[in-house]
Amino acid sequence: MNRTYLLDTCAVIWMTHNQTLEPEAVVALQNYGSGDLSISVSTATAWEMAMLLTKSRIRETRTAKSWYDEFRRDSGALELPVTADIFMASCSLPNLVHKDPIDRILIATAREHDLTIITRDRAILSYGVAGHVRTLAC
Repeated sequence: MNRTYLLDTCAVIWMTHNQTLEPEAVVALQNYGSGDLSISVSTATAWEMAMLLTKSRIRETRTAKSWYDEFRRDSGALELPVTADIFMASCSLPNLVHKDPIDRILIATAREHDLTIITRDRAILSYGVAGHVRTLAC
């Protein structure tokens, strides 16, 4: 069974800082590299990581670019660009009350590529419970 995941920015941050993930996320990611699992990250996450560093909301000794590039290299995550279709889809998601544009873009990306979002964001998880996108709590 091929499992495909999109990492929310919070998941990337937790993974790069060796924070404990929820057991279900650990189980889901434990077979990484075995060929039946792929992990993706949106280019929107690179932007969000840079913004968090610029606003000093995260402590990190690396630049945003080296942090993001090292994460991608070390994780082997596939980078998914934010396309015009994804931008437009993020504006018309069904029954969405989420106001964060980056989270809307991540949801639209997951829906476009049929991915499960690994996240801690309660609004995204609730949207998943409502059946609009697949989610997994981390």
